[in-house]
Amino acid sequence: MPTRHSWWTLPVLATTVVTSACGPEPGGQVMESGAHDRADVRGNVAGMAAHHICAGVFVVGRDYERSPEEVVTQDIRRFDIFKWQDDFDYAVNFETRTVSVSGEDFGTRSAEYNGDQGCTVLPAGLEDVTFEPQVVERLSPDPAVTAWPTGDVDAYHDPAPAEVDMGALEGALDWTMAQAEHNTRALVVVYAGKILGERYAPGFTRNTPQISWSQGKSISSALVGAAMQAGHLDAGLDDLAPVPEWQAEGDPRRKIRIRDILNMSSGLDFVNLGWRDSLSWTHVDEHRRIYFDGIDVFEHAVNQPMDRAPGEIFRYRNSDPLTANYIVREAVEARGENWLAYPQRILFDRIGARNYVLETDAWGNFIISGYDYGSAWDWVRFGLLHLWDGVWPTPNGESDRILPEGWVDFISTPAPGAELRDYGGLFWVNRGGALPRAPEDAFWAAGFMGQYTVIIPSYDLVIVRLGPSPGDINAYLSDIVGEVTAAIGR
Repeated sequence: MPTRHSWWTLPVLATTVVTSACGPEPGGQVMESGAHDRADVRGNVAGMAAHHICAGVFVVGRDYERSPEEVVTQDIRRFDIFKWQDDFDYAVNFETRTVSVSGEDFGTRSAEYNGDQGCTVLPAGLEDVTFEPQVVERLSPDPAVTAWPTGDVDAYHDPAPAEVDMGALEGALDWTMAQAEHNTRALVVVYAGKILGERYAPGFTRNTPQISWSQGKSISSALVGAAMQAGHLDAGLDDLAPVPEWQAEGDPRRKIRIRDILNMSSGLDFVNLGWRDSLSWTHVDEHRRIYFDGIDVFEHAVNQPMDRAPGEIFRYRNSDPLTANYIVREAVEARGENWLAYPQRILFDRIGARNYVLETDAWGNFIISGYDYGSAWDWVRFGLLHLWDGVWPTPNGESDRILPEGWVDFISTPAPGAELRDYGGLFWVNRGGALPRAPEDAFWAAGFMGQYTVIIPSYDLVIVRLGPSPGDINAYLSDIVGEVTAAIGR
């Protein structure tokens, strides 16, 4: 087995913890799936559950240690969408850092923690990942002695700017946290470059890595831009996508541009059924199976056929950000560089983001279309990078252009195929008024269950909100933004 390393190790509380998740509330009912075996469906549900327990204990546990029972109760069982079953048994082995979820009809599904590569859902029959996990050192300067924004020194407004009604701002933050059904675990408001206010749920801190879900798609966008700016990806937005599998003579995918991929308008036929369809937990849902099926996600994405012309229509599909990651991996490894460390080196180290954990499949492919963890302050820094047009102020007083000039304009402009004018370059945009109380120029990284980093240039503002919400999250976010902008009073 590969040697496991990490700059952090969870204390060994016991060699193995085994329990059946029991509690006062019934678990969600697994849907019938037509011709698909119900045992397979339950096994897929168990695969995602094994991942969530693993990441909740070992990844989130880098900052906030909880028992496996607490993770199941707080992160899985309470949400019907995850279909936890009362007859599931789960085991957490703190020595091997593996998690298994079992049922009589499907056997066992497992996930394994690999340090800086997070938790991986293992394919049925595979006992370990196929790549060598690696320590990814954080090379940013010590935040305790480094000035904001790369470090933590002098991060807060003191005093607050005169134009800000701090009473109203504090009221907006308190109201946000008081909406208990939304489970907000972190909320940070950054105005004019510094933190204006923040709130955290008990146990969570500014440094706790939390599941960010599809906010990671925006990281994929930034990695493409940073690789272009550094000259590691010798291509531009309007160049044809350098995907080897698409280069055969007559293959219509040869016409897909990098721009089309980032606009999520590639035209790839990649089924996305939504969470509540009867086939959502089967291989038919090509978009969602990357989270539970233990497959090679890059191979899965790039080997799909086309059913629409490139650029014709925006469709929310994991195929496109996964393909973007594949393109960067091909370019980086062709240069002889370390793929697993690349996001930290090209992006996160340069902005002082120290807590990101980008998880992989069993073949070392990043699944940052959903399985990515970042802390509140990591996302604040990511938001500021985009607020500042891809340029970062370094600790020595210089400017570091990380993203190409004009990149932020591209990602915050509606894709030609986005009829509602709500999606840009792997970022959501407000040009069509998706958030009624937000300014028109707002754009944001967004993830399942309400993970948001909102950038509002007209207000010089970044708002980060993290935590698993089962409610009407768009209305909630719109109200948060509306209350915060009203307090700033521009």
